[in-house]
Amino acid sequence: MIKLESSQPIGIFDSGIGGLTVAKTVIERLPHENVIYFGDTAHFPYGDKSKSAIQECTQHVVDKLLDHDCKVILIACNSASAAAYDFLKQRINDRAYLINIIDPILQSIAQTHAHKKIGLIGTRQTIGSNVYGQKLRALNSDIQLQSLATPLLVSAIETMLHNKKVIHEIIKEYFSNAILSDIDALILGCTHYPAIEKNIIEFYEGQTEIINPSHAAAAQIKQLLEENNLLNSAGHGLQHIYVSDYTDSFAQSVKLFFDKEIAVEY
Repeated sequence: MIKLESSQPIGIFDSGIGGLTVAKTVIERLPHENVIYFGDTAHFPYGDKSKSAIQECTQHVVDKLLDHDCKVILIACNSASAAAYDFLKQRINDRAYLINIIDPILQSIAQTHAHKKIGLIGTRQTIGSNVYGQKLRALNSDIQLQSLATPLLVSAIETMLHNKKVIHEIIKEYFSNAILSDIDALILGCTHYPAIEKNIIEFYEGQTEIINPSHAAAAQIKQLLEENNLLNSAGHGLQHIYVSDYTDSFAQSVKLFFDKEIAVEY
């Protein structure tokens, strides 16, 4: 590992606005870090792409974040975490720490949700890869995982977040599926989904625990920085947002997550 400095930023990326939910959580947990976000909007969404296509897209994003001297890079996308984490880890080598959005939450629930029936929603790529089930088995977890691909949710959140009627109907259609009945908790297996967390809680009438993986990822980043003496005490949160293709809708969506004005750079 090359020598890293505490003043170097944390890089976070996703294919669209979804990863901003993760960035917000990381900043709340680590308010004195400098954070750079990259939305690979030219290749949105990752969830419907092949494994090789996701690897090709994400390697360019990671190279850009390395050019900005990021000390930690968080893959704030379940589809990319499932398809490209090992590939990107080899590419980065020892230039920065790499964290995916999946491992931290699975390590957490394996300890806290033993003998539970857990639902999982995600993109076709995430659910089809069965990465959650494989990793839970590797952790010797006896959690019963019930998985359902919910691909329409991502597009709805990106384009119709303000249209409550459309969001409600899509949630009703997916969550009425028997796969997601009688579950003790639900993992939001896509970083877009926390944007409609309140709607999901409302559907379950507050009777089902909703698990947002971004909290576990933020906790792991904090632990990693503490252990390696890389905590920054003089940073100022989100510094830059970069996109691979500028759209007004993305720029407008940024305002939903952060109170301050942040320029979106192309």
